[in-house]
Amino acid sequence: MENPDSSAEQFPTILPPPVAGSLPTRTGVARERAWPWLLPMVFLLLAIGIYPLIFNIWNSFREFNPMKGRVEPVGLENWQRLFTDPRAFDSIKTTFIYVLSALIIEFILGLAIAALLNSGPWGSGLWQSMLILPMVVPPTVAAVMFKVLENPDYGPLSYYLMKMGITSMQEPLLGGNGKYAMQAVLIPDIWQWTPFFILILLAGMKALPTEPLEAAKVDGANAWQSFFGVTLPMLRPMIAVAVLFRLVDLIKVFDYIYVLTSGGPGTKTEVLSYYDYQRNFATIEWGYGSVLGLVILVIAIVVANVYVKVFKVQW
Repeated sequence: MENPDSSAEQFPTILPPPVAGSLPTRTGVARERAWPWLLPMVFLLLAIGIYPLIFNIWNSFREFNPMKGRVEPVGLENWQRLFTDPRAFDSIKTTFIYVLSALIIEFILGLAIAALLNSGPWGSGLWQSMLILPMVVPPTVAAVMFKVLENPDYGPLSYYLMKMGITSMQEPLLGGNGKYAMQAVLIPDIWQWTPFFILILLAGMKALPTEPLEAAKVDGANAWQSFFGVTLPMLRPMIAVAVLFRLVDLIKVFDYIYVLTSGGPGTKTEVLSYYDYQRNFATIEWGYGSVLGLVILVIAIVVANVYVKVFKVQW
């Protein structure tokens, strides 16, 4: 007699595949376990990012009364003052001059040095490693270093510029009537942040495909034509992102101004962030200082969004 279990062994039962979502995946389980631990971090980030903004908006409608020693509501008085304050508009103008000057010089120098390093000179690896050093120096420390280098009495940089006839004892880099004050604060910024462009653009050049460059060479293009006609257009996404990051960072520049010139002589180097600092901590106008801080935020957001739209930056 045939064993009834033999057919089951010859033809095993085929179970239907599990329905999607019926069994928890490893990724899903890990996410469920991680979520309770992430909640405090999320709340902390929201508190750090949103609370100061809300507080500044609320504080912009108040002002400290030194006679009574307390902060009192003043309505729209601080915002109305902003539109009638010529010093605020001058600081905005100075900020844009500083931002454009630093951005153009740093980008051109960064692009040129990146192209040079990409050509493979002797010791290119060593130079690339050394380029990181200026960026790891705190901006305040870099400003103190250049304050010594630019000192009209004993600074070596100031000495050689006077020897070349670029500056004079009457109009040194730091001091005098402030003829070279903007250049004096731009020099440490350029020294410290040009490597930012160099490293990003150099990494982009090394990642570019070689076929278009080889095709241009076969067509008879020289090195300049290949660079401006092939390499530069292919670098456009990296250039756009690097410029955007540096642009937003430059709008809130403060360290170099504070250490080197304190906004002077007069207000020749007074950028908006330093003017905001003066109103908050020198004259104890916390409400108006909050307004200026919000203006910096609005300018950064507007400039960044306009830049993204015009240059079609893709993330």
